[in-house]
Amino acid sequence: MKKLFALLLALVMVFSLIACGSQSGEGGNEGEGGNEGEGGKTGEPSSIAVCLASEPDTIDPALNSAVDGATLIAHLFSGLAKWAQDDSGKLVIVADAAKELVEGVENPDGTVTYTYTLRDGLKWSDGKDVTAQDFEFAWKRAASEELGADYGYMFEVVDGYNEGNLNVKAIDEKTLEVTLYNAVSYWNELLAFPTYFPVREDVVANESWATDPSTYICNGAYTMTGWDHNSVITLEKNPNYVDADQILMDKIEFYLSDDENNMVANFKNGTWLLIDGVPTNEMATLKADYPDEFKVAGQIGTYYVCWNINEDILPADSGLTGVEAEMARAEIRNAISLLFDRNYIVEEIGQAGQVPASSFVAMGMTNPDGTEFYQTAGHNDGFAGYYNVDKSAIESNFNQAIEVLKKYYNYDEATGKFTNFPSMTYLYNTSEGHKAIGEYLQAQLSLVGISMELQNQEWNTFLQTRKNGDYSIARNGWLADYSDPICFLDMWTTGSGNNDVQFGKGAHADAKCYNLDLTDLGYDIKVENGSWAETYDVLIKTIKTCTDNNVRYELMHRAEDLLMSTGCICPLYFYTDTYMISKTVHGFFSNPLGYKYFMYCTVDK
Repeated sequence: MKKLFALLLALVMVFSLIACGSQSGEGGNEGEGGNEGEGGKTGEPSSIAVCLASEPDTIDPALNSAVDGATLIAHLFSGLAKWAQDDSGKLVIVADAAKELVEGVENPDGTVTYTYTLRDGLKWSDGKDVTAQDFEFAWKRAASEELGADYGYMFEVVDGYNEGNLNVKAIDEKTLEVTLYNAVSYWNELLAFPTYFPVREDVVANESWATDPSTYICNGAYTMTGWDHNSVITLEKNPNYVDADQILMDKIEFYLSDDENNMVANFKNGTWLLIDGVPTNEMATLKADYPDEFKVAGQIGTYYVCWNINEDILPADSGLTGVEAEMARAEIRNAISLLFDRNYIVEEIGQAGQVPASSFVAMGMTNPDGTEFYQTAGHNDGFAGYYNVDKSAIESNFNQAIEVLKKYYNYDEATGKFTNFPSMTYLYNTSEGHKAIGEYLQAQLSLVGISMELQNQEWNTFLQTRKNGDYSIARNGWLADYSDPICFLDMWTTGSGNNDVQFGKGAHADAKCYNLDLTDLGYDIKVENGSWAETYDVLIKTIKTCTDNNVRYELMHRAEDLLMSTGCICPLYFYTDTYMISKTVHGFFSNPLGYKYFMYCTVDK
């Protein structure tokens, strides 16, 4: 584990330099990008079959919020910027549809304006020209309340967002001008994010455009030529793509499955050359049998359990109401988080070098001085973060949890179990790994008399159920969208489409139980007994307009403090990316956000 930590730390230090074009990629470059297999040498059409996940929820760039969908979209669309590898294999953000990634010009009012010129020869897959107007339309659509995109808040940095009118405009067919509220260090990374990709107004006027190859018009390296739902999505090289001559792989078949045993079987027989999941019970064997093909890569993300904040977990006779009830539920949720042995989860279930998580903001995010953000989180209680995840603390954590829960529930000293904790249901998406973790959590709670059933759903159904708040407790995971801790924090504002916990929604909208005091940092902001919208939402908005980097990071630490105080986020471990890729594949790479790239791949025949 220490070796992995050092590896991830090295990744982190270079990842923070992405916007400056100096990112070192960990886990992905399986060969030189220009290598050719037999197919490339003979001029035969090349193809690769891979499996990332089951049926995607959506592959509309504005509506997608999943990593598997983002990988597909990255092959199908071309934004102003993109992830790429330089000649040494380092990951960098480079211009794509834009001629260059320009520097912003600061205006007298503190706003910053960027003016981009589109490259010559940009075409949609149906042959029509890509224009600056397409970008303007796409960004305004993605940010609009009418669309209600999960990632609409990604445009909060753009001037006019708060007024519902983004300050982005096409000056002419090839010139796009956008003004930000203030300078943003991760702006170029946003431009490479799928939500910022263009779509064409006449295409998306058909609400089902992104579900059928015949209506799926895109502007990237590939076009979708087939979608056998719940079976396979087929992409083929787009002849209208401006850099088509650089694309080495002619066809990519993305097979759709959440059955990890099926994935392994198809990998072993050579049908699928990359699989993005392996069964936990086979992991040790696969590592031994496929040492060159079993990969564990660095990734910046957190696997966690989330609670629906409006789920009432108090006993029926508690007598608590209002603020007292909400604060009690928060204390209970935090206590239950102490019952789980994160070391057992990563060593016996995960088995891929994951690191026990003591905070929500993942390992890999750094403070301005280069230290790890997660190591300076929490309250200086002798350990980093919000839980002591050291093995030596397992017993004391457990005992502490029991004492807190005794305040609210009847406890049978003879059996060591609580007798009146309401039964709950744990929701997870179909996967042997997620199931194994759910069974461990279930067993651990059962030890103290808490009954929790397990319920699984297919991926796209699961996403909607969790998003709608139709659950008690659910598994969750979050990978960084860009190299700044705010991408772990702004998702929990009231209006965010990724706010699965339902903060500030339903009954919680009226919960006046949070405090915010920023006067020591020079702000005229002090709220006592405020709602989530009056505290957390205000804090996130303040972060996004702060230009003093040291103050900004202090604000982000306070945001995580407030978030974790609710007990609704129970981190389990920091991710690694585990997958298998055939040694016949060359030119593959992935990034720390979990996206996988096949356009420059070749396959030995």
